Amino acid sequence: MSLKPKYLLVYLLLFLMTACSSTRKIEKNFNENAYKALGLQQERKDNVELYKEAASWLRVPHRGGGLSRNGIDCSGLVYVIYKKVYAKTLERNSEQIMKKNCRKKRKGALREGDLVFFNSGKGLNIRKNINHVGIYLKDHKFIHTSTSRGVMVSDLNEDYYRKTWVCGGRVKNR
Repeated sequence: MSLKPKYLLVYLLLFLMTACSSTRKIEKNFNENAYKALGLQQERKDNVELYKEAASWLRVPHRGGGLSRNGIDCSGLVYVIYKKVYAKTLERNSEQIMKKNCRKKRKGALREGDLVFFNSGKGLNIRKNINHVGIYLKDHKFIHTSTSRGVMVSDLNEDYYRKTWVCGGRVKNR
């Protein structure tokens, strides 16, 4: 059976349109699952790549100095997500990220992708010391690494994070 060239072109176009539609549906489902895992709702203005990458790290265990899915620490998580999503290399220490890579922002001025800094150390009463960092997502939620629960999403309004809050930071030239 021989197809005429014009019919072949029509079949090819129909195939490509169907394939693209299937790909979009798979992508949409993947995005919805990422947002669901993070406990958030997708909005048009969102940087979907940030949310997909963040969701892909959920439940990875904490490991001091770690930079892989076998284990990662808070600054390592920020480092790898920023490198992948924004193609930006940050410092590898929470305090140095704030000092060298960010401009301070107050809690009410935070935007998606900003960083959030805390002093979570025991006995450290000076609020300006920084020893923990996360990435602000939206709706008061941020992703970070907990020493006991691994990579997770928390809320800035939780007592613990209100008490240990130091500042927010917007990465320069992001």
